[in-house]
Amino acid sequence: MSAFRSNYTSKDEVLKFTYPRLHQAKNWYIDFRAYDPASGTMKRKKYMLDHVLKVSDRRRQAAEMIESITKLLRSGWSPWVNVDDNRGYTLLQDALHKYEAFLEKQPKKKTRHSYNSRLNVLREYIALQVIPPRYVYQYNTSFVSDFLDWLYFEREVSGRTRNNYRGWCSSLASFFMERNYIVDNPVTKIKPVPEDEKKRQPLDKKMLKQLHDHLIVTNKMFLLACQMEYYTFIRPEELSNIKIGDISVSEQSVFIPASVSKNKRDGKVGLNKEVLKLMIELGVLSNPNSDYLFGDKLMPGPKKGSSEMFRRQWVKVRKALRWSSDYQFYSLKDSGIRDLANSEGIVIARDQARHTDITTTNKYLQGRDMPVHKETKSFKGEL
Repeated sequence: MSAFRSNYTSKDEVLKFTYPRLHQAKNWYIDFRAYDPASGTMKRKKYMLDHVLKVSDRRRQAAEMIESITKLLRSGWSPWVNVDDNRGYTLLQDALHKYEAFLEKQPKKKTRHSYNSRLNVLREYIALQVIPPRYVYQYNTSFVSDFLDWLYFEREVSGRTRNNYRGWCSSLASFFMERNYIVDNPVTKIKPVPEDEKKRQPLDKKMLKQLHDHLIVTNKMFLLACQMEYYTFIRPEELSNIKIGDISVSEQSVFIPASVSKNKRDGKVGLNKEVLKLMIELGVLSNPNSDYLFGDKLMPGPKKGSSEMFRRQWVKVRKALRWSSDYQFYSLKDSGIRDLANSEGIVIARDQARHTDITTTNKYLQGRDMPVHKETKSFKGEL
């Protein structure tokens, strides 16, 4: 569907009603049924006339009301919706398509990827609703609050992630407000939640062996992805963009182009012999240079895979090995930096991680993992 579909839904979508009728019994009243977009059902609306004392006046007022209500219903009015104009009746899916097209024009690839990812999660939530929101005006405080609660309690995201989604929901509301779909930002009434410190932990030697022994039997391609993260420190988003042609067997290196690198600079890292050995065993290097190393479903191919595939596969492995959520796919990078720094020195680890400053590398090392210089063990002091 085009992102630039008309702002207005068709009359068949909105103008669902029955004609108003006058009832003359013990009580005089006019009633009709009109479509309520929030519930997706026809609801009855009733106007009492008993307050008009004279029968002739009742009949005259009833006729005027019936004529007026009928015109309003035909023009798209609904008694169940309070919107400034018909733009509030824009289908939510159309507004989200337009927002998606807007994101494609953003200059920063990271922003496009991040916001599209959150948009997909929002669509997933909408699809799960028994009565999903249909129109833009239903993007209100209750809806956003329920969405954030679903993330926090059902998907068990961290407080930081939940707050990041809150900020994104606010930016989406601003997009809607600029186009007169809604009047107010529904997120302003929703408060952030306390954020815990990051709890990601590196894997110890025993866990690394356990991971290897499990994947060598169950999923060698994911073992290759884990080895790439552990030995090369290439970030998951970058890893999903690495092509066969970026790998040099003779030099034992991997080239990371500036176009996919987080720091927007070309980079090159060493390729450990264990990783190269598994690549040869799996035959991935026989693929065309233009193929992605980790394409669709983690297999080499012309179709790019999402960086989310690493996280999803890691969650399956973590459950199989009965590890806590403290251990994440990115923990492999923490573990690799620690082990390389202890074995070959923190400067080597810094260069392999493509850090501009050694202080950045230090952040990946816990106190017990920090390397010490051998010179400190034998220098002659004055005490």
